[in-house]
Amino acid sequence: MTSLVVDSSIVIKWSVPEVHSADALRYLDRDLVRDAPELLLAEVGNILWKKVGRGELSRDEAERIADDLGVADITLHPMSSLIVPALRIALDAGRTAYDTIYLALAESLSTRMVTADRRLYNALNGGPYARLVLWVEDGP
Repeated sequence: MTSLVVDSSIVIKWSVPEVHSADALRYLDRDLVRDAPELLLAEVGNILWKKVGRGELSRDEAERIADDLGVADITLHPMSSLIVPALRIALDAGRTAYDTIYLALAESLSTRMVTADRRLYNALNGGPYARLVLWVEDGP
């Protein structure tokens, strides 16, 4: 079975129609093992909060999506062992530790992280961590 780390830009598209939502839905394949750092919960919660504030979602819709995330088939990993590797990657790649915690998890699991965050993907593409990142359209 294939394993991938999914970031919040992928997970939010499973419930909220956006550009690349159809591509993101492919990562719900039952033959795919999905992993993420616990940070995913806070990041998705923050995205939902922003979408409610901008009038893109109702409060009830956001709460339903948050509830669905709680039962999603994603193995969540504690971040404590990922902090040092994430900081190393952040300093090397010039990206935030928020972004690089997903990369650190992918590295620790010997897999890749899939993202729909174009800025993150472009910043890593061609660099030393490009092997760890997969663009949403390119898999699974």
